[in-house]
Formats: sequence, C-alpha cells, structure tokens
Amino acid sequence: MRILVVGSGGREHALVWKIFQSKLTDQIFCAPGNGGISGLAECVDIKADDIEGLLQFCRKEKIDLTVVGPEAPLAAGIVDEFRKAKLRIFGPEKKAAQLEASKVFSKQIMAKYNVPTACFKVFDDVSLAIKHIENRSMPCVVKADGLAAGKGVVVAKSVSEAVEAVKMMMEERVFGDAGKRVIIEDCLDGQEASILVFTDSKEVIPLVSSQDHKRIFDNDVGPNTGGMGAYSPAPVVTVELFEEIIEKIVNRTIDGLAKEGIEYRGVLYAGVMFTKDGPQALEFNVRFGDPETEVILPRLKSDLVEVMLAVSEGKLNKISKFGGLSWDSRACVCVVCSSGGYPGEYDKGKEISGLADAEKIKDVVVFHAGTKRVGDKIVSNGGRVLGVTGVGDTIKAAIDKTYQAVGKIKFDGMHYRRDIGKKAV
Repeated sequence: MRILVVGSGGREHALVWKIFQSKLTDQIFCAPGNGGISGLAECVDIKADDIEGLLQFCRKEKIDLTVVGPEAPLAAGIVDEFRKAKLRIFGPEKKAAQLEASKVFSKQIMAKYNVPTACFKVFDDVSLAIKHIENRSMPCVVKADGLAAGKGVVVAKSVSEAVEAVKMMMEERVFGDAGKRVIIEDCLDGQEASILVFTDSKEVIPLVSSQDHKRIFDNDVGPNTGGMGAYSPAPVVTVELFEEIIEKIVNRTIDGLAKEGIEYRGVLYAGVMFTKDGPQALEFNVRFGDPETEVILPRLKSDLVEVMLAVSEGKLNKISKFGGLSWDSRACVCVVCSSGGYPGEYDKGKEISGLADAEKIKDVVVFHAGTKRVGDKIVSNGGRVLGVTGVGDTIKAAIDKTYQAVGKIKFDGMHYRRDIGKKAV
C-alpha cells in the first residue's frame, strides 16, 4: 500500500515509524514531514491544512490510505472531502471533530449524555464572564472554545488570574476566533491520564494508558506547553478504573454522538482526571495525542495499518473478534527536548548533535518534532524539537534508559524536564 501521513511533528514521526513496520506498507509519504521523518518517508511540501493540495497529491500518486495526524485539518473537514472523492482516510469527519474543535460542543455533549465532567458555564460576553468569576469560588478553569494548539486552558488560582485569562482570550484575542466564547468550569483535583481508543462508531478497542506532562518546568511549574514528556502505562489507571472510563466516558460519548446522527471513525482521546468522586472527563481530542503517541506506539505489537484500515472502513469488529490489540508488557517513557524560550519565543536553525549515539542504545528511538534536514545536518525548526523515547522492563528502567539517551544529544538552548515519569515510580 501507498500511505500518506499528514503532519510534521513527533506524533507524525511515531506514526510513520510504526506504519513503516507494517507488512502492508510499500511506500510512505508525509506532508510536510520533518528532518527525522525524511529517513523513513518521502516528505512532500504540502501544508497539513491544504486540503485541496493533499487531495490532488493523493489522486496523482494513487495513495491507498491517508492518515491525519493534527487536529486542524480534521476540524476543517479533510475527511469529508476525501470521502466525497472516494479516497480512503483515517480520522473523524468534521461534525465529529467538533469534540476537539469546540470545547462548548464537547461539554454540551457530555452534559446531555451524562458523561462525568466538571460543572461549567459558557460565556460569549466578557462582562458577564467577569461577573460570574467575581461571584464564584476559586480556583477555576478558563478555556477558549476553539483550537489553540493545546494552550487555550488557564487554571486560575485567584479572581484576578481568571479575569486576566478571560480578557486575554475574549478581548485581546490571543487565540483569534477560538476565544470568542469561553468556558468557566470547576477545577478538578487529582492525577490526570490519557485514554485513547480506536472506534468506528460501533466497536471500541482501547489502547494502553499513558500520562503526559504539560508544564514546561520540573514539578509541574510554569506555563502549559503541548507536552514535555509522557510515560505508559499510567499506574493511576487500575483495571477497574479503566473499565469505568470506557463505560462512562468513552462509550457514552460515542453513543451520544451516534444519537445526534454523528458517526465517529478514528482514534478518540479522552483526557481524564482521577478525582475523589471517580474519573471525570477533562477534554476530548479527535486524534492521537502528542507526546502520548510516542509512548503508546512503541508498545503496540499489532499491525497499525490493519487497524486503521478496519476503522476507516467501519469494520473494526474484524480486529476485535480476534482478541483486539497485542501489546508489549514493558513500560515506555518519552522526554521532550525543546528550544530555549518555548512555549514563548525561541530561535530555530540550531544544529543538533548526538542523535546517532542516542539511537545506538538498545530500545531507544528518537522521534523528531520540530526539526529539518539541511544538507547532511539536522537543525531545530520548532518549539518542541525531539521526543527521546526508551522502553524498559519497568517505568524506572525506561526512565533511566531515556535520560541516558537524552544525555547524548546537544543543541544550543536545549531544554528538557528532568522528572518525566517520576509520579509513576
């Protein structure tokens, strides 16, 4: 099969890496790809949100399956357009992608179909939002309605912090139209984990649990990022809790969408908080998480392409009737190396050394996120630059192996957290 992966980050490198291992794969393309992906796939200079350009490419190159990595093209309706053109694609249609593209839509679905989640109110008027904040207890969470690259959520500990977040989103429009409406909700207390499932709207097959680290500095201090590292499995997710999440959060949401006339085919990601009242849904994403994908796919023994084909064709029962997915019982840890200054301003074009030495370590793979190839060199080209990933018999062994590999890599301004996975040990 000729397969196109859409996107350019660490998640897409992990997808390409796993697709490369499939017995069904003949050739992989990636649009636009990055410096690391170029070692496994032919990188194509088409942006991830250029739906017409991607359509034309798939027709010309006779692509058998397109796999969409990031949320923006899904929210823009890439799946609808490909299906109209009778092209096979993995991912949910535009209506289903609202689960991530609109936090208001997502919370309303949760409320309607009894999915456990924090109490919330929706505002499209700044003064009413501020009035509500002044009359409620703190802390609270302020969320921009639309897509904001994982940065549209502020956990406010004080009234002034919450008011500042509302003004930033609604008046200053830091996230553009994504901040036209905001949600103000109760702040849930507990540990967070990521639960991903494959679904074709009829069947649900869960992936292994994982937990990511959102804050830029050790001990969960500093601003939110797109993710500074992850590990799998997440010990907080016991077998009983896992079953409860699938039943009360995942199944109720997928069934609720079906009742609204919305079919969901793809991977569904539930961000879940483990509170004293049980698991509660924080948010949904309509694609593989990043960096969760980088710790989940190295543990997957099953053929990823087979599963994606089954999902895209609405035939996931073909996989479930043979016992679902097969997993490596070992643990996996990913440490993100970022550019100095991220998630604020940062420099690009810094030469990266030590990549080959890091990958000489057994069971280590370095996933590229913000990199590009310049001649025979790899240079930084984004905020999150690399996802250094190691597999070990235990979380502790995987942590040690991953940090050993991180120690081999260098580029000017390189920053990484030194406590990834610590919660699990």
